[in-house]
Amino acid sequence: MTDRRHPGERAAAALIADPERLAEARRLLPTHGDAHALDRLAELAARLLGTTASQVALLTDVQFLAAGGGLPPGLVGGESPLSESLCTVTAAGTGVLAVTDARHDPRVRDLPPVVSGQVGAYLGVPLAGRNGQVIGALCVFDPDPRDWSDTDIATVRQLAESSVTQLELSATVREYESDRMRWGLAIDSAGIGTFDLDVVTGRLTWDDRLLTMFGYEDTAFEETIDAFNARVHPDDVPRVTEAMAACIDTCGEFEAQYRIIRLDGETRWVHARGRAIADAGGRAVRFLGAAYDTTGEREGAARVTRVLEAMPAGFYSLDREWRFTHVNAEAERLLGRTREQLLGRVLWDDWPAAINSIFEDSYRTAVRTGVPVSFDAYYPAPLDGWFELRAWPSPDGLSVYFTEVTERRRMQDQAERSARRLAVLAQVSAELAGTLDAPTAAAHLPRLVVPTLADFAVVTLVDPDGRPRDVGSWHSDPASRRLLERYASVRLESMPAVSPVARALISGEPIREHGRTVIRLLPSGEAQDLLSLLGPDSAVVLPMRGRGRILGLLTLYFAPGSTVVDEDLATAQDVADRAGLALDNARLYNAQQQLAEGLQRSLLTEPPQPDHGEIAVRYLPAAEAARVGGDWYDAFLQPGGATMLVIGDVVGHDTEAAAAMGQLRGLLRGIATYSDAGPAEVLRGLDTSMTTLQTTTLATAAVARFEQTPEERERGITRMRWANAGHLPPLVVNPDGSVAELASWRGDLLLGVDHETQRRESVVTLDRGATVLLYTDGLVERRDADLDAGLVRLRDTLIELADRPLEELLDEVLERLVQGRPEDDVALVAVRLHRQDLPRPAEAGPNDVPPTVPDEPATT
Repeated sequence: MTDRRHPGERAAAALIADPERLAEARRLLPTHGDAHALDRLAELAARLLGTTASQVALLTDVQFLAAGGGLPPGLVGGESPLSESLCTVTAAGTGVLAVTDARHDPRVRDLPPVVSGQVGAYLGVPLAGRNGQVIGALCVFDPDPRDWSDTDIATVRQLAESSVTQLELSATVREYESDRMRWGLAIDSAGIGTFDLDVVTGRLTWDDRLLTMFGYEDTAFEETIDAFNARVHPDDVPRVTEAMAACIDTCGEFEAQYRIIRLDGETRWVHARGRAIADAGGRAVRFLGAAYDTTGEREGAARVTRVLEAMPAGFYSLDREWRFTHVNAEAERLLGRTREQLLGRVLWDDWPAAINSIFEDSYRTAVRTGVPVSFDAYYPAPLDGWFELRAWPSPDGLSVYFTEVTERRRMQDQAERSARRLAVLAQVSAELAGTLDAPTAAAHLPRLVVPTLADFAVVTLVDPDGRPRDVGSWHSDPASRRLLERYASVRLESMPAVSPVARALISGEPIREHGRTVIRLLPSGEAQDLLSLLGPDSAVVLPMRGRGRILGLLTLYFAPGSTVVDEDLATAQDVADRAGLALDNARLYNAQQQLAEGLQRSLLTEPPQPDHGEIAVRYLPAAEAARVGGDWYDAFLQPGGATMLVIGDVVGHDTEAAAAMGQLRGLLRGIATYSDAGPAEVLRGLDTSMTTLQTTTLATAAVARFEQTPEERERGITRMRWANAGHLPPLVVNPDGSVAELASWRGDLLLGVDHETQRRESVVTLDRGATVLLYTDGLVERRDADLDAGLVRLRDTLIELADRPLEELLDEVLERLVQGRPEDDVALVAVRLHRQDLPRPAEAGPNDVPPTVPDEPATT
């Protein structure tokens, strides 16, 4: 029969059917106090992969959202059905679930988060408990489709491992703290029965001995405070109730002696002690304690022995000669020896590793000062573990309580190392992503990976011609940094072809060698001497891989005594891969940038120099854009001899705009040089051609034509006829240095909007020595100021620079208005009308245009 359930329902059924998996997931369910560390990991996942949201989900018979980043308020800490979750599909699968386009992926397209548009791309990794059962998933997702790289998957895997580590650490700490609380209270109270009150629910739990002490059968005790008060003597109830309330209100200690009346009418005395446990907000959530019957006179030693045998902590006592006088059952188990093997033996003889260690120092200090001591310590083989110890001096010697905390320490160390590795990875990603100067950022890598991933490191980059050069180094020991810097400056000169560095460059694979081998491979000389002084125990060379090439190396060195951890090397390789990708992106960006800018400049030709006129041009690409755009200038002579200047700006700032610019510039130049038409007619013809060719581009343009009749030549004047298609008007600097106030202008419609629009012309009469400037809006526009303010700055600058040579004037205008780094492309074209007496004046420059004698108005 066909299974008609959607993938989420099938996955949910498979997860619920596994009782061992359910038990493991419930064991690792975090409490409120554990959420902060998991939230950091979830937020780090979203930040490293650049996604809008992330989450850590634990899957029992429902999905519990343990942590998240970028999620709506109120979701974290809540539950939802398994069948509606992408994490359920991840957990029920065989590995990583990478979904590029969720709306078209049959595995998840029918799930509510995808249908609602919340999830468009998804990357999830299962969370596996200590026995291999899948207990949940860590995932990142975006509302829009996207591709996931191998680096993305590796990063999420590493964060998933860290999440499981954090969950295991939290569970271990909770179990350990509960056990420690129980045996600590048992020691303090010397009692044999325990109780546990859930302050939130009011449930009161007693062990079997406490039930027997109060005369309750197991099924008769209702697990409430009322059931407890029913056995307490009526005269003692107010006092005991008040003491319990004070303990809970202050999260403090509880101690009371009171009478109980058993069901058979017998009255007995009970001594009880307890302690309240607070949540992260400081409110009491549990009340734990112990009690014992003090009705009859009992021998103190028997009572203590009973307590010591019952508690879940190791205990031994030593006399003044450091001989074992008592060992409880838990101590036998932890120490691996029986009481018969230990009693009467001297501590230092049977446990020699304790001599001259924190064990001996702390024990002798406690005996000498009479003050109890508490400490954590590692004992080597045969115990090979970490222990938490509390030692109390007494007139008879020393009493020691201890419990093994190896697993807790292992989980803490693993969590700390994982956190440090992730911090390095996050910092590397931030530095590489935050700059376009990837080589400089790569040279800084040794400072980021040392000392977390290695004791010292060197970064090598490969030049475009294939030569390697060391660009950065760092040592964890400040005294050795100058030595390492000198070694990095000379090592490549003498590096043989069989060295790890050379082999890594050739093979593109990581190379690992013993330190003595690396030193021996170097020829005798300064490099070998320096590396001998640095004394590495081992070295690992990691390639920085780009697209089909090796762009550099990250060499890690490890001092004697350092442990080379596989997880550290995996993180270091991830660092090298990210650096390699950043270097390759920078290389491709620079190549594309240079090609595009070169192509655009090839379209912007050098201007002619007509009779007694000097034309100068400038083009400056935007500092933060793709360095290509739609701004252009042009200058040419028409058939009748008139000089025409053009300035234009295609809408857009990319290669498409640059291509459109080249097309429009060519069309305009062809129309003007064939027809000898005036500016308005040239713009009208260009607009019509754009419509005929179905060009969808929008552009602004201003065209200025310089005309002169023989009579005007004799008078020393020139007419400038100009038309404007939505562009800024030309500026005229008169010979006396003033900027001409052109008549009120209103630009006609942009090119590409309506080819039938009416184009108008304006005419300005210019004296010899006048300068005309045409420019694009990138010269005067700012993010922090309006256009009018920019025009005022430009006029003031032109007035100040009016007497400068034309080329120098344009350079200075660019420097003062955009400081050589414009926010938008800038194009300038300017003409200065010089004297027309013969011979040609020197300030007019060379004349590279053959003279013409037209019938119509002549050139300037």
